[in-house]
Amino acid sequence: MVRSQYFSPQAGRTIEAPRHVRSRFSLGEVVRHKMFDFRGVVFDIDPVFANSEEWYEAIPEHIRPDREQPFYHLFAENEEGSYVAYVSQQNLIADSLGGPVEHPEVAQMFGPFEDGRYRLRRGATH
Repeated sequence: MVRSQYFSPQAGRTIEAPRHVRSRFSLGEVVRHKMFDFRGVVFDIDPVFANSEEWYEAIPEHIRPDREQPFYHLFAENEEGSYVAYVSQQNLIADSLGGPVEHPEVAQMFGPFEDGRYRLRRGATH
């Protein structure tokens, strides 16, 4: 398998990842966590785990996800409020509620909620 390298500021190190990765979800899609009660909008995708080792080790071993899968950055919400989440593909499902997410940063990156998803605003890509 051909692999590439990139620097992840979040991880503070160079990440090695497959050159081609198939992600299940896309930017602007609304998803829900399988185990925890929150949902969110995908605003970035890492091809493999690209966060800090401390973050990874803080996940209880019996539920710790495999590193070699896409990880999604979400504008997330639950009953307690809004936050940014970092979640493995194996722990996400498409959101069955189908409604908008009330996270305050959504409007900065995405246009209105239409047809079950958000569309990126012009100039919001990196």
